[in-house]
Order: sequence, then structure tokens, then C-alpha cells
Amino acid sequence: MRYRGPVNVDVTPLPGIGVRKDFALNNGRRVGVITHRDGMIELIVSKAEDPDACLASLQLTAEEAGTLANLLGAPQLVAQLIEEQRELPGISTKPMSIKPGSPYDGHTLGDAALRSRTGVSVVAVMRAGQVHPSPTPDFLFTAGDVLMVVGTPEGLEETARILKQG
Repeated sequence: MRYRGPVNVDVTPLPGIGVRKDFALNNGRRVGVITHRDGMIELIVSKAEDPDACLASLQLTAEEAGTLANLLGAPQLVAQLIEEQRELPGISTKPMSIKPGSPYDGHTLGDAALRSRTGVSVVAVMRAGQVHPSPTPDFLFTAGDVLMVVGTPEGLEETARILKQG
């Protein structure tokens, strides 16, 4: 399977292990992530001369992977959303995290009922380097997720409180 975005991402099932998602760099090496069946996340870099041979590997917790995803992707997505809503006075875009211990870690977007409680919309969720646009009410939150939310400043403030306290 191949995801078409700014670069081609190859998705390879690894029977008994999990799924490998990687892409080629200009220098011929491949960089990717193996999501193991047990939930472990592994960042991998291949050798230039053999894309199937691993040059480096780092095991990451879900929280570490979320932090890395934020470093790599959140600023770009936030900048794009802010630019797109610039012409809408009174509307703001803000990233919010599902922290470990959040009452919504392991619960769905529908369980949080953010739109009906605050008027805020969750327009995307970033998890381990993957962007999930327009999540549905059955989208299951996990600690480390970064939610891109759009709404009034008051709605955003209330949403932050709800995600933290319930």
C-alpha cells in the first residue's frame, strides 16, 4: 500500500510484528516507523546501500513519539490552520494534548462531547507522526495525541479544562 502525500510513504505489514511505514530520503536512505502489535513504536533509519538493513533504531514510548510528532509536524499544521482562519475574527486555532492521566486517554471524541459542550471543533488529531483529519466521534484518544481545535477563545479555554479535568 502506498500513501500519496508530499513524499511517497510505503506501508508494509510485518506478520507477527506490526506495520512498517517509511519513505526514501534524497540520499537513498529510508526513514520510518514500525508500530508493533504490542504498542511499541520504533523509529528506524536504513542503510543507503541496503534499504532493508537497519542502520539505527530507537524505541519510543507513545508519549515520546507524540512529542517527536509535535516537533516535526505540529508547527506546520498550526501555521497552516492559523493562516486559513486569519480572515475569521473571533475564531482561533490551537493545539491541545491528551496528557497521560487525562480522563479522555482511552476514550472517544464522542465521549468528550467537546462540540456540544464548548462549540469547539476538533479538525485533526496528530499521533506518532500521522495526521488524522476530521476525526469522527468514534475516534479513540491516546495519551500523546495532539488535537487541533478551532473555536472561540472562551471555547478553547473550556476545552483545555475539560481535557485536563473531565
